[in-house]
Amino acid sequence: MKKSSTIFLQVAIVLIGMVALAAMIRFPLTEGRAVNLDLLSIYSDPFIVYGYLASIPFFVALYQAFKLLEYIGQNKVFSLNSVKALRTIKYCAIILSTLIVMAILYIRIFHSKDDDPAGAIAMGILTIFTSIVIAAAAAVFEKLLQTAVDIKSENDLTV
Repeated sequence: MKKSSTIFLQVAIVLIGMVALAAMIRFPLTEGRAVNLDLLSIYSDPFIVYGYLASIPFFVALYQAFKLLEYIGQNKVFSLNSVKALRTIKYCAIILSTLIVMAILYIRIFHSKDDDPAGAIAMGILTIFTSIVIAAAAAVFEKLLQTAVDIKSENDLTV
């Protein structure tokens, strides 16, 4: 892969992270039930705090994807570090989808009777689906890369 392609993808990952972080900072200020709260009350809301804690696997996965692209740029794609990065991305996607399921259940059970949770639940389902697809792709790539690393290490031992 060309160096410019990996740099472009790394820039895209950084931009995704910056947009996600900016949305996480800005969204609670404009959210429906927090509009009339002061700054301290907004960021101490349990659901918003849960959202921040649940975003940790997302940012860890972005960092691991950035590192994986770095390994690709250095022609070290067939290494144990690349396999570990893919494994971490897979686990982060699984954890993120589990946390989103828990948030959907919370919204479904504890929502106000005057409120319609359909939009939040639909976005959650879409995000869960995306996380599962990413976890499945990372698992397939991890298995392929692990096989390639095993073959490479066998060939290095015989030479």
